[in-house]
Amino acid sequence: MNIYEKLSNIQQELKAPKNQYNSFGKYSYRSCEDIFEAVKPLLAKNKCVLKIEDEMLVLGDNTKEKYTESYYDKDLKRENERTIITGGQRFYIKATAILKDLESEEYVINTAYAREEETKRGMDGSQITGASSSYARKYALNGLFLIDDVKDSDTTNTGNSEEKTVKLASKKQTDYIKTLGIDLVAMCEYYGINDISELTIEQASEIIKKKGNK
Repeated sequence: MNIYEKLSNIQQELKAPKNQYNSFGKYSYRSCEDIFEAVKPLLAKNKCVLKIEDEMLVLGDNTKEKYTESYYDKDLKRENERTIITGGQRFYIKATAILKDLESEEYVINTAYAREEETKRGMDGSQITGASSSYARKYALNGLFLIDDVKDSDTTNTGNSEEKTVKLASKKQTDYIKTLGIDLVAMCEYYGINDISELTIEQASEIIKKKGNK
């Protein structure tokens, strides 16, 4: 068999269970480590080896602008302000998954990217890099092995979508959410944000509607 036939066999046989759980969103999902464990016996069976490589990329320049703009807050029914940050350097982790045939030296690769957040609730710098690496690696593996994450956390995670102007939740909303006994770490993970202050008006309204009436 050539490398593509072996890859096809692995893609058809691979079953990677969703062993992780998000307590806020109440959904199960799979991690990069779950995929590693599931694919190991198939690699041995097909005489292949899997290698993952990370590369740090810096995009953009050092120019960063911060300004405040006004908008009409429909929830509060009054004018409000939000802070907009544009420009600046962005750090990305590029993960490359390499499937190599031990019998022929042929190989197939797939790459994926994840942007490092400037800050992340409860994490130091090295942990932020590690989390970005895990995210990029997971999606490099997903593409290589045709793993469908359509029901995973990332379908509801908007943290890595293209940047756009959003209306942030008011302090009154976030203060109220803090009184609801919600797991704030799980909530931030669910919405793909670093801190409760980054919730949008729509997200905060959704939380209050679902959790505030219980």
